[in-house]
Amino acid sequence: MRFITAALILITVAFAAAPARADVLLPPAGKVFAGVTGGLSVDEFASQTGRRPAVFQFFIGFGDNVDYWLAHAATAHARPMLHISTVNEAQHEIVTPGQIAAGREDRWLVQLNRAIKTPTYIRLMAEMDGHWNPYCAYGPDGRARGSGHSTAAFRAAWRRVVIIVRGRDVAASLRRAHLAPLRAGATTLHPAPVAFLWVPQVAGAPDIAGNAPRAYWPGAQYVDWVGTDFYSKFPNWNGLDQFYNAFGGKPFVFGEWALWGSDDPAFVHELFGWMRRHARVRMAMYNQGNNGAGPFRLKRYPRARRALASELRAPLFAA
Repeated sequence: MRFITAALILITVAFAAAPARADVLLPPAGKVFAGVTGGLSVDEFASQTGRRPAVFQFFIGFGDNVDYWLAHAATAHARPMLHISTVNEAQHEIVTPGQIAAGREDRWLVQLNRAIKTPTYIRLMAEMDGHWNPYCAYGPDGRARGSGHSTAAFRAAWRRVVIIVRGRDVAASLRRAHLAPLRAGATTLHPAPVAFLWVPQVAGAPDIAGNAPRAYWPGAQYVDWVGTDFYSKFPNWNGLDQFYNAFGGKPFVFGEWALWGSDDPAFVHELFGWMRRHARVRMAMYNQGNNGAGPFRLKRYPRARRALASELRAPLFAA
């Protein structure tokens, strides 16, 4: 019994002390990446803030031409981030989480693995607890959308995407995750320099138990970063604090943040103060939107833009 007890203690200590994945693509120690989301250029953001973004995020769907978007990031001299959705440009659902979990998108996921040759972030099916996304398990009235859209299907789809795109020990990893074998005919995949960002809303919409963020959690081994989206129009600071504390142990990202509706420099300073007080925050992505006349563009908010430019001059933010 003493031997068994000692062995269990050693196993527990080893597990607790196990280092985090070394390839989660963090900024330099003590630094934060400030990035931009949306559009095809970062030039306007850079000229308005005096800071060229370190990361450039694009909204794409399963099946899209990934090389096109990676090239835009390279032109901007920024690391790419891909938000991958199950809808196309016309906002029509092209695949369900259940179909992804069963292997329908395997060929495209293999192509994605092979396309990623430089450090790349994937923000997969974000805001999954928001009914406005078809991969949410619930509609706005709280009714479940069926087995192909269930939280179990979402978790299985997430795991399959991560296993294939990472490209490490794919066959065995799919077996361990109780997922179907690879359906793409590929024999070998390279270990892609990729990090996966799990980014729900801090509370479900609808806000019911089955639609809580935790219901979509795929497991720590399949998540590299945790984060959320945050807008000045809906500043839920209490919810943000609770979410940050509930999902510890991972670097934290604001997958989208933006001014929305009013010129509010106080919001900018409060958000950046929150970042400085929470050491796990390592990335914040300003959503300028795909439309140059959209509601998030900084030209609409001259006082907040000046506040943002001031904040981004701090040495906290890495090139």
